[in-house]
Amino acid sequence: MADDIDKLRREIDAVDDELLKLINRRAALAGRIGSLKRGAPAYRPERETQILRRVADASSGPLPPERVTAVFREVISACRGLEEAIRVSYLGPEGTFSEQAVRQHFGAAVEALPVASVDEAFRRCEAGTVQFTVVPVENSTEGVVGRTLDLLLTTPLRICAEIELRVQQNLLSKAGMKEVRRVYSHAQSLAQCHAWLAQNLPSAERIPVGSNAEAAQRAAKEEGAAAIAGEAAGERYGLTVLARSIADSPNNTTRFLVLGGLDAGPTGKDRTSIVMSAENKPGAVHALLTPLAQHRVSMTRIESRPSRAGLRRGSALWEYVFFIDVEGHQKDAPVAKALAELQAKAPFLKVLGSYPVAT
Repeated sequence: MADDIDKLRREIDAVDDELLKLINRRAALAGRIGSLKRGAPAYRPERETQILRRVADASSGPLPPERVTAVFREVISACRGLEEAIRVSYLGPEGTFSEQAVRQHFGAAVEALPVASVDEAFRRCEAGTVQFTVVPVENSTEGVVGRTLDLLLTTPLRICAEIELRVQQNLLSKAGMKEVRRVYSHAQSLAQCHAWLAQNLPSAERIPVGSNAEAAQRAAKEEGAAAIAGEAAGERYGLTVLARSIADSPNNTTRFLVLGGLDAGPTGKDRTSIVMSAENKPGAVHALLTPLAQHRVSMTRIESRPSRAGLRRGSALWEYVFFIDVEGHQKDAPVAKALAELQAKAPFLKVLGSYPVAT
């Protein structure tokens, strides 16, 4: 048996040597492409998505497709880093699900900059301090992140990619379960774990804070305190996992947006996000949605929200805007035709971006 293991290990060493040569060859080719771009961005979400989809489809195992894409994402990240140093802002502190989303999408070869609020994440990118920002936009159980939608209404940044992150909520503390008197977490995370908390910690005070990582920081400093957060936050701040996967929904997923100053090209499987207003009269919203139906453009989401920005003079106090996601890229003929008609009908319309559907 020992001889068989030694033989297989030598084969693995030979494969590793070949992999090393191929990875460096890929990096050299990427570097040549970078020199031909002449200042164009190294990060091209449509190209990276196409690569990841192709290798996932081509893989015959034994690695599952998601593991294959994880490996290739890091290879892409390392090669991209040779072309350009990329900085990305996100809702901090370190250890948040937003940081996990950054790493899941961009890989390790970027500088991730934690900031105190979603507003600051936008501002850093708008000011050019970072090239991109990653912000949460909706959760599968608790709905949209209102502040992100409000900022999308006025920002010059465009959506160039999306990230879907499976969120595992855990109870973390330095105390034992019976000693927990306060539970810190982001308001959405507290809501996602409402039933579990009611059953297991009915007397504990629930205190919302700015992020799950901030909750972990507080739990690490206070006696009798616990946090609801990811395991990464627990490891970073020295907390023990008292209970895993405590969210009321087992498929708890948060969707994040990548925003920056570039427009992603079409990949064949894309999404376009828009925001628009409607006249305050019967049938106005139905009339605005008609072009989508006429051009057979599938709408995947619509969200109404009070406009917190003066879209035009004399706007009503309770004027609403509608955030809409549709299938397809704005350069696809059906979507382009529908958008042109909407532009002519809507009092206000803004295309927030077209981007690859999350892999």
